[in-house]
Amino acid sequence: MKLVLDNNIFFSLMNPNSVASYIFSTIDVELFAPEYIKQELEEHKEECLFKSKLSEHEFGIRQTEVEERIKFFKESEYDEELIKAIINISDPEDSPYLALALSIKSAIWSNDPHFTKQELVKVFTTDELIKLVFGYNI
Repeated sequence: MKLVLDNNIFFSLMNPNSVASYIFSTIDVELFAPEYIKQELEEHKEECLFKSKLSEHEFGIRQTEVEERIKFFKESEYDEELIKAIINISDPEDSPYLALALSIKSAIWSNDPHFTKQELVKVFTTDELIKLVFGYNI
């Protein structure tokens, strides 16, 4: 299975004790994200540090571990799908995730409800992945 991570899932992976991190370390899937998600992480680094309770050094190590498992794409690699994505999602800021998923024929991992309102690609929430992988509901 292939999954495009949205920014909130990516941010939650920075906390090694999160449910998303447990799934991330357990599930055997290919993971993808737009390249600019790294810049977004930098913009929200303080909040991620606070929530993870990691030191700057530990956070840097965790970031490297997470990023090594994800293939990142430049916008030019999925820009042919951007118009279709913008038209089909209510939040235009999330159109790159949908465009990337369309481009590589992937599902999306997101807990944002507006992703489920589009019908172009399958979207898995964290709860759905837990059910799929481990066979039970939270």
